Amino acid sequence: MSRSQLVAEHLPLLRRYARALTGSQGSGDAYVGAMLEALIQDPELLDERYGARAALFRLFTQIWNSVALNDDAEVATLPMPPERRLSNITPLPRQAFLLLSLEGFPEEEVSFILDIDVAETRRLADAAGRELAVEIATDVLIIEDETFIAMDLESLVKNLGHNVIGVARTHADAVALAKNKKPGLILADIQLADGSSGLDAVNELLRTFEVPVVFITAYPERFLTGERPEPAFLISKPFQPAMVSAVASQALFFQRNSRNRMPKPAA
Repeated sequence: MSRSQLVAEHLPLLRRYARALTGSQGSGDAYVGAMLEALIQDPELLDERYGARAALFRLFTQIWNSVALNDDAEVATLPMPPERRLSNITPLPRQAFLLLSLEGFPEEEVSFILDIDVAETRRLADAAGRELAVEIATDVLIIEDETFIAMDLESLVKNLGHNVIGVARTHADAVALAKNKKPGLILADIQLADGSSGLDAVNELLRTFEVPVVFITAYPERFLTGERPEPAFLISKPFQPAMVSAVASQALFFQRNSRNRMPKPAA
């Protein structure tokens, strides 16, 4: 397999990671683009000691960490009061947390990607996970038509300290539940069995109020092309509990962190 084919094979999941890390499709894809430009200029930048995927994530990390504004994500502004502890969770712990929990890298490869030792990797990931879990408890709406998956999600969400306000199995149910109860987070299957779309339901809801959304799909590569507006936060089926925790935490992190950036009203 050629170098370009190896890079192309791993780009969708790198985009997923970049979007989760930065909080938006636009910002995440821009960093991936900067990495690709650097790689085109100097192919020797790719260190493949742990394989092509880890090499790409390592190079992406070097680009991300070299930019002073890398924590100034392109996020929606919400008129809410500040919650300061959340803003203190710095990029490096979140990177360790996401690389382990979302992308499933072994600790040794995370250490390679972040250029730190294994003990530091564990410390950073544990610290980020604890702080995020404590600070982001909220009311969650689940949009999922498969009964057992919905039950798994409901149990997982409750174990993370959240409150499930309802499970919707169709577009219409989702809109009705959300407008009535105003969730703080939505977990939404993209394609529902009755032919309706979780994506359409969410887009309708976002026209009336702001809420972070994590999409769930069995075909993530279809929504990680970088060629059109796509979800910033995406979970693959079948999912692991750590993956749901990581992505939901990041979605809520950026919502809360955007509140911290709101200018104070003039006295």
